[in-house]
Amino acid sequence: MTARAPGQHRDPLAGTGTPVAASRRPQPGPIAILPEPRAIYVRAIEAGGGVVAPLSAQTRGILWLSDGESAELTTILRANPAIGWVQLPWAGVDGFAEVLAEFAGDETPVWTSAKGAYSEPVAEHALALTLAVLRGLPEKSRSRTWAYAKEGISLYGRNVVIIGAGGIAVELMRLLAPFEVSVTIVRRTPGDLPGADRTVTAAELLDVLPDADVVIVAAAAIESTARLIGARELAAMKPSAALVNIARGSLVDSAALATALGAGHLAGAGLDVTDPEPLPDGHPLWSAPRCLVTSHAADTQEMVEPLLAERLRLNVEALLGDGAFIGVVDPAAGY
Repeated sequence: MTARAPGQHRDPLAGTGTPVAASRRPQPGPIAILPEPRAIYVRAIEAGGGVVAPLSAQTRGILWLSDGESAELTTILRANPAIGWVQLPWAGVDGFAEVLAEFAGDETPVWTSAKGAYSEPVAEHALALTLAVLRGLPEKSRSRTWAYAKEGISLYGRNVVIIGAGGIAVELMRLLAPFEVSVTIVRRTPGDLPGADRTVTAAELLDVLPDADVVIVAAAAIESTARLIGARELAAMKPSAALVNIARGSLVDSAALATALGAGHLAGAGLDVTDPEPLPDGHPLWSAPRCLVTSHAADTQEMVEPLLAERLRLNVEALLGDGAFIGVVDPAAGY
């Protein structure tokens, strides 16, 4: 593997696509970038052998770059039934829940997201938040006078529970390896995740929380994961445990977390995502003790753009070739 350029991230799922069923194979043709084209993605499509053109009856694929215009995307797809592939911009597709539900029973279009592509920057941020919380940086960064008492918790040898078994979890285990931690993975479906010391299902979450020194939330935001970490789960955690959320804010009950922190429970919380989001000025979590909020900055635009461009290039090759798309989304499941 070639050496990384400074700050360069890689897509761990590159080269892992599986051909879609023949009945779902999109017809190759021009690709539209909507609502507005951007040069980096035009170059990526052309590098994959594709042709970028304005939306028309000949369009066969779409790169959709807006997260808040699901109704417009639905209208476009209904008016252009020959479009056989849609590339969405983010790893999480909860912002597209309505349009995905519209097409849940249809074989086409094939939907792909950037899931897995942003694993490295997000896992890197999760590790940073974990170390910050354990070392007491939320409170230390707010201090305006010299603190003579030395406080902090080491990550080495701790028990880490990661909720989610996707690319972020896999990359997190790689980053955590030098700390010689014990990793428990909590996932929706049974089956061991290679590299984990233990893998359990979501039904066993309450069984593993009491022994966790760190709980990292890295699961998809779907109906069944809403407020997965609530008052009961927080109470089950050690008073000395750290909670980190780099998935979606909806997975953690914000009010319950603020109450727990205010009561002195938990070493602290590191939140890159919140519910609501953006977190309003004056929300209790801004001033909650031992809480660090980083305003959904785990993957900046500078980090995301080249990763999405490479995912796009590979999926254009799949459109024109064997149909081995990466990051295929199941509209019915919502991820």
